[in-house]
Amino acid sequence: MTPTSKRGAAAREGTARHAAAWQAQSLLLGYPDERLLERVRLVRAVTDTLPDRVAEPLRRFLGHLDRTPATDLAADYVATFDHRKRNCLFLTYYAHGDTRNRGAALLRLKQTYAAAGLRLTDDELPDHLCVVLEFAATGDPEAGRRLLTEHRAGLELLRLALRDARSAWADVLDSVSATLPPLAGDEREAVARLAAQGPPEEQVGLAPFAPPPSGEFGAMPAPTGGRS
Repeated sequence: MTPTSKRGAAAREGTARHAAAWQAQSLLLGYPDERLLERVRLVRAVTDTLPDRVAEPLRRFLGHLDRTPATDLAADYVATFDHRKRNCLFLTYYAHGDTRNRGAALLRLKQTYAAAGLRLTDDELPDHLCVVLEFAATGDPEAGRRLLTEHRAGLELLRLALRDARSAWADVLDSVSATLPPLAGDEREAVARLAAQGPPEEQVGLAPFAPPPSGEFGAMPAPTGGRS
């Protein structure tokens, strides 16, 4: 085996290993309803198979789930993701904001999912982080990893915003980041620019992908996953 093929094999092995992490992270970033809480034992078992740098943040968050009443979890989720644009779970928003470019980016995501044989339900947007993580876990791990890497700057900005807010969900974003390559120089610049300027604001060209005008981006129904 040549050095190039060895590197390729190692990358594929790493991607396959991260698929279990992406599935667990997708579940833990969803709305904390009864369905999620019933799966905590399964998520904990999966977490125990992961590398420590990916698993430890998830263990901290699982401990938070164990200690927090379900009603408090739900209220905190809504306060964190439904009312703060800085904590937006819709990844294309960070790069494109409310512009026509975001509509094109959403269409490309749907086409990527369709090429893997997956179809979204009517209440899901293709750029919701839970949907992207589930696609990476169960649809096409290589394509999913590329999507997550393409949105690395937005993911980092979300992680930092959750850290600043002292949100328990920051631990889940720490785990997501641990499955991805370190930020490159240009990605660090993109994070700094997004933090300073925010996303573009042109309010045209999103139909039929735009969220309801009465709510924030986080106000969409919690995704059930990318597989119909």
